Amino acid sequence: MTDQAPAVPTDSPEIPGKPVSASRTTLSHIMTHNDTNLLGTVHGGVIMKLVDDAAGAVAGRHSGGPAVTASMDEMAFLEPVRVGDLVHVKAQVNWTGRTSMEVGVRVLAERWNESAPATQVGSAYLVFAAVDAEGKPRRVPPVVPETEQDRRRYQEAQIRRTHRLARRRAIMDLRAKRAAEGFED
Repeated sequence: MTDQAPAVPTDSPEIPGKPVSASRTTLSHIMTHNDTNLLGTVHGGVIMKLVDDAAGAVAGRHSGGPAVTASMDEMAFLEPVRVGDLVHVKAQVNWTGRTSMEVGVRVLAERWNESAPATQVGSAYLVFAAVDAEGKPRRVPPVVPETEQDRRRYQEAQIRRTHRLARRRAIMDLRAKRAAEGFED
């Protein structure tokens, strides 16, 4: 495995930016008994799939084509989700690189038969890579933050990216050091 990113053609013209609102979306789903774990609450994996589905839709919309999940981090489950909850998964592009995008996701739940406001039950950040028909990286439009909240999310996404890259470098350095010392992993 190399620490280098795949080459992306640099001779292509600049892609115009897209506002955050152009790809923002909400996916809603009612939870049933088929979604529960042994404790009777909705399985975390079910929520994670909804998160990935909504984030994938946003990444595809923003990039104008296929995008694949590269990583998911900071998935937080704040409250349990129960059978009968109407779950809303809200996703938007927070940041873009040349071929990748960070998508922020908030998960809200409300009882299907009550008019009480929805409660935030989870959140996650996912990184998607835009790919062409051969699975090679392709450029994405820059995201254009529209509100102060969008600008804050953009700045926070840059911090998360810096941390992801530093963590990856540290792990690769450690593996190289262990290999040089004769350890096989």
